Amino acid sequence: MQNVEITALYAGLCALLVLALAFKVVGFRRGKKVGIGTGGDKEGSILIRAHANAVEYIPLALILMLIAELNGLAPLWLHCLGGALVFARLLHAIGLIGGKGGYHPGRFFGTLLTWLVIATLALIDIAAVL
Repeated sequence: MQNVEITALYAGLCALLVLALAFKVVGFRRGKKVGIGTGGDKEGSILIRAHANAVEYIPLALILMLIAELNGLAPLWLHCLGGALVFARLLHAIGLIGGKGGYHPGRFFGTLLTWLVIATLALIDIAAVL
């Protein structure tokens, strides 16, 4: 069986980010005594979206990365793409929360870089079967 240590590294780092964002949501809900949802609080909406956005994009990127690693993509490329993914998701979370849901360069560039990583990995995976 082939090792997938590089994807494992970035999956672990992304998991820690998702947990950190979840912790912020739980802290908000406990502080505001909100069991489900946001209780109409904008801060809660922003925290929940930051967490949800990470959960929406990270799994797809990691699946594509895992396929690329299993197909033999060079470790340098995997580290570049994995590092870019982690950086992008951090940037997005900081931008969304710091920008209070409005425009923030971190949110914009985090999204853009996430999409570039996903598109690059998708094309690499498609090219591997052509």
